[in-house]
Amino acid sequence: MALKELISVARGDTPADLLLKNARIVNTFTGEVEEGDVAIYQERIAGIGDYQGSQVTDLKGSYLAPGLIDGHTHIESSMLHPAEYARAVVPRGTLALVTDLHEIANVAGLKGMRQIMAWARRLPLDIFFMMPSCVPATHLETSGASIEAEDILKGLSWEDVLGLGEMMNFPGVIGGEGKVLTKLLFSWGRVKDGHAPGVKDKQLNAYIAAGIFSDHESTTLEEAEEKLKRGMYIMIREGSSAKNLETLLPLVTDQTYKRCFFAVDDRSPTDLVHEGDMDDIVRKAIKKGLAPIRAIQLATINPAEYFGLAGLGAIAPGYFANLIVVDNLSSFRVGMVFYQGEMIAKDGKLLYSISRPRSSWLSHTVKVKPFTAEALKLPAKGDTYPVIEVTPGQIVTRKKVEKVKIEAGTIVSDIDSDILKLVVVERHRATGNMGIGLVKGFGLKKGALASSVAHDSHNIVVVGANDTDIFMAIKEVERLQGGLVVCADGSVVAALPLPIAGLLSDKPLETVVDKSRKVEEAAASLGNVPPSPFAILSFLALPVIPELKLTDLGLVDVLEFRIAG
Repeated sequence: MALKELISVARGDTPADLLLKNARIVNTFTGEVEEGDVAIYQERIAGIGDYQGSQVTDLKGSYLAPGLIDGHTHIESSMLHPAEYARAVVPRGTLALVTDLHEIANVAGLKGMRQIMAWARRLPLDIFFMMPSCVPATHLETSGASIEAEDILKGLSWEDVLGLGEMMNFPGVIGGEGKVLTKLLFSWGRVKDGHAPGVKDKQLNAYIAAGIFSDHESTTLEEAEEKLKRGMYIMIREGSSAKNLETLLPLVTDQTYKRCFFAVDDRSPTDLVHEGDMDDIVRKAIKKGLAPIRAIQLATINPAEYFGLAGLGAIAPGYFANLIVVDNLSSFRVGMVFYQGEMIAKDGKLLYSISRPRSSWLSHTVKVKPFTAEALKLPAKGDTYPVIEVTPGQIVTRKKVEKVKIEAGTIVSDIDSDILKLVVVERHRATGNMGIGLVKGFGLKKGALASSVAHDSHNIVVVGANDTDIFMAIKEVERLQGGLVVCADGSVVAALPLPIAGLLSDKPLETVVDKSRKVEEAAASLGNVPPSPFAILSFLALPVIPELKLTDLGLVDVLEFRIAG
């Protein structure tokens, strides 16, 4: 940075490179709107006031706000190559994000993380990384890689790594497990994100005492209030699967707002294109009654201050010229987008192309031990069986014991009772591990849905009405080397290939959105399927979210943190 020249522009002695005139400037420090001009030199804001510029853009009274910041997301959940992810979110005004790459890390370890990070450095947005703390998330599943305490210590020295990613092993923290404590101690003094669904009272005290000061897993207002009182920053999450905004928004008051900020966590490519990213959360919050400037603060200055993102989150001298222009704060539709002083998007379109580099070694990660459809049978030991019940709009599930349908001594899907077979097949090491269980709440009347996106170890997960379609769906995911698949009547109806680590597409944004739409529509045609069925399916294998889940090792009782069957 040419500091002397920046100061000269700030004094008014040298013309700015770019002058944004007649702006209504959203001041995230004071919560006010002030009228004025903004002088920009190179990538930084030089000053606000009466200036001259070599290039002038008249905003004609439009609102100028800082670029939006996503406080917690997993970019892999978009299923997009990082370059295509940028194409989706940058025109929406997201110019910075904090991501925990534990999805790619569970498949390809540190090497996979480094590949994604290398691709990210080419993009017109600031991506900051948290070092994954739980790879694998637990000992109750099989992942493709593991990240130990020594790996975390190494990763914390990498550029743009802020601290320790969400500590999902909350029982390990609370119980004082040695390996978990070593990870925490290695990251002491660095920001550490939490993941503590349902943790309260003295157990919550123990978790926070370990230096973990944020959480994005609150699903009730009471839970969030307790965490806030005990010193946690509350990430208000609104993604494709977990939608907590409406429930948690009353938490935001004039006294508490500085300790709250927005996060997407996981958002599908279809939602990114049709609804938006952080801009969608801001719009929803405003619609539900939050003052527009307060909503902008929760999407800008608050996450910047929590993560220590110097120069981001506000419009002020010395700050990066990462800016968005909106005509109306209430409707909050992003028009122009500036990144480091350059207009990079307008009216929802990126103004230049971004290359999409490839890496062949990440394209052959699905390895399944050969098996036959006979292996999918679930022997009956009685007329009842544990069932995972889907909770609408949440990633938590309920543990039920239901009467099951039995044929020839085996449990089969009961369409009339909406109890379907759920299978998780290990796909990293060809171990042959296979977990078989039951799920309620998918509404399939026929066919099967399968995916290699199954948080967090990303084995193949499939739900279906019969073993024939379940088997075919698994084999198609294997053939594609990852993807989302819909099968019915013994044939493949639709598929979205995800050949990069079984998580990401190597195709353009438009192609991914089109194929995603087709698999969603194909899934919906099979019965009374809930919205975003593949997103719901992906979390049924996550053994750190209560109450009952399924991994390749079997049914997991999350509250007791053990294999239940």
